[in-house]
Order: sequence, then structure tokens, then C-alpha cells
Amino acid sequence: MTRNNHTTADNRPSEPRADTHSDIASTGQSTANQDDVVTLAHGAGGEAMRSLVDTLAVSRFADGSSADTAGAVGLAALDDGSVHPLPGTDISIVLTTDSHIVTPPTFPGGDIGRLSVAGTVNDLAVMGVTDPLALTCGLVVEEGTPTAELDRFLESMRESAVEAGVDITTGDTKVMGAGELDGIVLNTTGVGTIPTSEVVTGAGLSPGDAIVLSGTVGDHGIALLAEREGFDFGANLESDVAPINGLVAAATDAGRVTAMTDPTRGGLATALNEMAEKAGVGLEIEEQAIPVDDAIASAGEVLGIDPLSVANEGKVVFGVHSDDADSVLAALREQPLGSNAAIIGQVISDHPGRVVLDTGFGNRYLSEPTGEALPRIC
Repeated sequence: MTRNNHTTADNRPSEPRADTHSDIASTGQSTANQDDVVTLAHGAGGEAMRSLVDTLAVSRFADGSSADTAGAVGLAALDDGSVHPLPGTDISIVLTTDSHIVTPPTFPGGDIGRLSVAGTVNDLAVMGVTDPLALTCGLVVEEGTPTAELDRFLESMRESAVEAGVDITTGDTKVMGAGELDGIVLNTTGVGTIPTSEVVTGAGLSPGDAIVLSGTVGDHGIALLAEREGFDFGANLESDVAPINGLVAAATDAGRVTAMTDPTRGGLATALNEMAEKAGVGLEIEEQAIPVDDAIASAGEVLGIDPLSVANEGKVVFGVHSDDADSVLAALREQPLGSNAAIIGQVISDHPGRVVLDTGFGNRYLSEPTGEALPRIC
């Protein structure tokens, strides 16, 4: 059961963001202040994290890289993966990596093992790779961790990899001293191939495209917070963590998908803002059309957390050519993971780089979160 009306806190239009990357690119140098320190906000998605990555990583690694070649997608795109066309062919390699640390490591609906496989499979999927070639497993574990716990997480990885149809083929293991690491960190890298013409990014939106959401939002972040803090809301709150490559395949087979991303850190609000900014278009979103589970919406209101701004681990935001929106929606709803899919808005030429939320009572800008609300949930 879902509820399609919920409240949000921010009713103020946001100030335009500074074009940090352009500023850096123009100087070719990092602008980091030596007195600044990394905070949890820098790991929560949204503006703070993008600014940190722009300042420290993109400015160093992106300039003059091989991703400047035609058809390539490199670090500067800040997409879900990189794309590397193979010379003399129409095939591209797609590469992505993700590190996972979460408290608690076992949560309703999943655990860190399932999260680590789903996260990387999903990053490949939203670039168009629905049949990934292989994954790696980088394991960093704290001394004193019960081997039975580690066994359970690695078995969860195996089961999730089978579900996604991918093999885990290589890896690395490090053990840290007691107190040097809070539990376990899992890094997974994924690789796949795809015809270059079929690569999809988060930047492909055009005015007139429909925005389609594959299901309810807020499930993962709010379920984890409730479990971590021991809150009992009288309902079964579960993470949505799952590999969604099959779901994406159903959508891309049904119609012209112009852009994709998975709304993980920073949630739907960040995903929509990033897609609008990358494509230089505006998004007009109907708040009442966004599917939010009743229990998640109620828990979010009690906790003071907007389900639109917390992570999801089994959802996709699609840009779809308007002529194909109904067929893509129908295909998604035939899939178990897409039964609550909905068309939530459209791409417009006004308000470039911004997301206009129609609340049913008026319009406001939907801003992405700027701080850290729920640390270590993906």
C-alpha cells in the first residue's frame, strides 16, 4: 500500500549553485582550504559531497583523460560509471566501483553483503549494462569480527550475485586492528560491455520527456534509521535493497529511455536535481504522484525526515520519450520490483537545472539535501 501525499519541510526556492567544476577547470588547480576537514555531510550525497569530489578529485583526474574521446563518459560527468569505447569497434566497456559501510550491517530486508552487490550492479544497469560481466570484492574487516558473521555476509553476496546473473571473480582482503575500523567495509567494482549507441547516462533528458519512477521512495534510509535507533512504528519497515538490472532491461526493451539514475545517497531529491543540472533542463514533478509507502511516510513524519531526501537501494529514475511513457510504465509494473512504478512528472525547458515541485497547493523548488541526515546507510 502506498500513500501519495506527504509533507516536506523546505518551502523556499534555493539560491543558484556555484559552478564549482567550471571554476576549478578554469584554473586547473584544487581550491581546497588546508584548514577544512571532511565531515559526515561530505559522505551523505548532495551538494557537500559533490563539492568535495569536484574540488579534490575531478580537478586532478578528469583533465586530459582518455574519457575525452568520442563516446566516452569520464569522471567529470559524475555519472554512475565510466564508459570507454573500444577502438575499432562499436562496443564500450562500462566500469563502476562502490564502497559500502553501514550501521547496522544487518537490517530489515537485507545486509551489507546484498547491499554491496546490488549497489554496483545497479550503477552498471543505469548506464545501460543489464548483463554485467563480473564483479570484484574488496574486503576490509576489523580484528575480532566473528567469522560466522563474515561468512553470512559473503554468502549474502553470493546469493545476490546469482540473482543478478553475475560472477564475483577476484578480490582483496585486509584486516585492520581492533578499534581501527568500525566493523566491515565491502568494496565492489563492476564491469560490463554494451554497444556504444546504447549507453544511457543521467544527462540525456530533453523537454517533453516523461519522468518515471520505478517504485516507492525512502524505504531503505528510514527502515535503517528505525532499526538502528530501536524505534517501533508498529509496521514492518524494510529496505528496498535489490539488484534492478532485470527491471531496467524491461524498461529499455519497452521504449526509448533517454536518461537513468538510481536515487541512492541524497535520495530522489538529489537524483532529480542532478539530472536536471546535467541536461540543462527543468523538471516539473507532481508531489502527489510520487509513491511513498504509508508506513514509511508516517515514520518519516515522526522522525522529521523527508522520504524524498533519503537513500533508496532498489529504485530507478527514468527519463522516457513522451510517446513511450505508457509502454515503459506498463512494462515496469509487470515486474515484481516495479509494481508501484509511476509517471511523476515531465521535463520542461523553463527553470534549467531546477526541479519544480507541484504540491497540489502551489509550486516550490525541490532542493537536494545539503547536510548529513542519515550517515552510513549505503
